[in-house]
Amino acid sequence: MLKPRPAQQRQQKKLYVDQTLLLVCFSLLGIGFIMVTSASLHLGVKMANDVSHYPFKQLAHIIIGLLFAACVTQIPMKSWEEKGQKLFIIGLALLLIVLIPGFGVKVNGSIRWLSIFGFRIQVSEVVKFISVIYIAGYATRHGEHVRRSAYGLLKPLMLFSVACVLLLMEPDFGSAVVILIIAMGMMFLGGARLSQFVVLLSLVAALAVMLVYISPYRMARVLSFTDPWADAKNTGFQLTQALISFGRGGFSGVGLGNGIQKLFYLPEAHTDFLFSVLGEELGLIGVVVIIGLFAMLVLRAFAIGEMAEKSGHRFSALVAYGLAIWFGFQSFVNMGVNMGMLPTKGLTLPLMSYGGGSMIVMCSAMAVLFRIYYEVTEHGKNNVKDKRS
Repeated sequence: MLKPRPAQQRQQKKLYVDQTLLLVCFSLLGIGFIMVTSASLHLGVKMANDVSHYPFKQLAHIIIGLLFAACVTQIPMKSWEEKGQKLFIIGLALLLIVLIPGFGVKVNGSIRWLSIFGFRIQVSEVVKFISVIYIAGYATRHGEHVRRSAYGLLKPLMLFSVACVLLLMEPDFGSAVVILIIAMGMMFLGGARLSQFVVLLSLVAALAVMLVYISPYRMARVLSFTDPWADAKNTGFQLTQALISFGRGGFSGVGLGNGIQKLFYLPEAHTDFLFSVLGEELGLIGVVVIIGLFAMLVLRAFAIGEMAEKSGHRFSALVAYGLAIWFGFQSFVNMGVNMGMLPTKGLTLPLMSYGGGSMIVMCSAMAVLFRIYYEVTEHGKNNVKDKRS
């Protein structure tokens, strides 16, 4: 029998891609770009005298994010596992740097961004990604310790508490909560006992209530959330405008581009409150489609994690679970805030909201998920071939 030539060997090497997840990701990117365009045309005229200012920038963000994603898919999961601890130290360093006068960029009273090559990188988004990698590595290395000892559970969470304190200094209460939810969720899936998990969750909830109580502006947000119409022109302004958006949208919406609330009524319409613009212009139908897409994304991430766990890729499985928790919880909070189910927090809608740094990090995170699927599928195919031979 003739041996296949190198070119033929290259042709035989398959690229395993989760097609459902790929369709969901590009659907969210595409719909997000359309909605950012609709929500920002008037703002581009005001800020830069150019109607296409924000759409062109968002398109550039998506392209750069996809380029980063293409690079990340080439990194083996073993490399992420080996570098997890160093990455966490880098994440803490970034949280410190952003607080140094002259380095951090202040926007709306918060210092959360670093400006790198013209891009504003929200440090908390990078730290969320690093947190998933670090906690997956820790739970893989110390799985037995986590299952048997309360200290095994508390040890990594004490390090995360340092990150959360730095986030609260920016201040960024929402990202601190997301990071703690990611860490605790992954530790629970990593084998932590339910009793320990319940006690820890209760302590975190009590701490969150205390932080709200001692902070006047956080307390104001909570009170305005309970009755936004009581002070609709001040503390309840964002929420009342968002609720008006959904009310105007009805079942089928007022039509793409025909929304009124985005015209300087709804604050941050192209970022934090993009979902409200979508609710007004595409109505309940559009809202259900987006919720369905995020639900599919989270379910596919958990399914990929389950595949990895069954094939013995423990670290990859925990990373997939962590990404599912991150994207699921953050999208839930963003939508909940927009619909008046949760107090107002500045969290973006993954893969949809305007922003360069956020888009790069989110695309890179999804690329890791695709890499896990590729490695697990390739490993399974190779095992089948070995058994046949």
